[in-house]
Amino acid sequence: MGRIGKPCVDLLVKLARSNLATYTGLFDSVRKLFAATKEAKARRYDAGRFSFNVTKGRCATCEGEGFVSVELLFLPSVYTPCPACKGARYNEKTLEIKIHGNSVADVLSMTAEEAYAFFRNDASLERSLHVIKQVGLGYIRLGQSATELSGGEAQRIKLATELQRAQRGGTLYILDEPTTGLHPSDVEKLIEQLNGLVDGGNSVVVVEHDMQLVAQSDWVIDMGPGAGDEGGMVVASGRPSAVAATDSSKTGFYLRHSLLRGD
Repeated sequence: MGRIGKPCVDLLVKLARSNLATYTGLFDSVRKLFAATKEAKARRYDAGRFSFNVTKGRCATCEGEGFVSVELLFLPSVYTPCPACKGARYNEKTLEIKIHGNSVADVLSMTAEEAYAFFRNDASLERSLHVIKQVGLGYIRLGQSATELSGGEAQRIKLATELQRAQRGGTLYILDEPTTGLHPSDVEKLIEQLNGLVDGGNSVVVVEHDMQLVAQSDWVIDMGPGAGDEGGMVVASGRPSAVAATDSSKTGFYLRHSLLRGD
């Protein structure tokens, strides 16, 4: 095992300026596309101009945050959309550069599903967005702040980033309930991606309560018999069918029904 990949959820969600596009590296390609437009070249705008972290392109009032803090007497401060850029994060000159009528702020407002259709003629972006969709994140806006993400969403963003690596293999991935908030159809897509990691020579360890995913695992370790201080023991282990047949396993009861449904 050459590497351990544990989604750094705490770090991701603490970075207010981090979002789906920046964390996955997708935004680098988007910025290069804007810099390659005829108008951007005429103005000598480089890709850095389209980063909300760079002074020359971002809104000077909110410094690329898209919002400002308003101090209130006797009450906590509140955040409101920036009065200068109206939440767009960029200055007017930067927003004048467009691709098919959309500015860089418009692109950041798109969901991954919408961006997939918008960039369908760009092979690199289409491939990256396809992976993001396959891990159940098609509804997330490209510019949605990491602080607004759930733990499960943050983990899947990290997973999508790993899936885009050119060379994979020899890595142990550890995930903590990555199916949180997912529709069953999206859970199935996630399982396909996890199987892809395994087929690529990696190992995946998942802490999970979703029987749909557990039923399709290669090996199950049921911890219990209770929760918290009442647990910590291995109640059963083996193939899903073996755990499902273990009478002393509370998980086995639900796993058995999941297997009967064909999950």
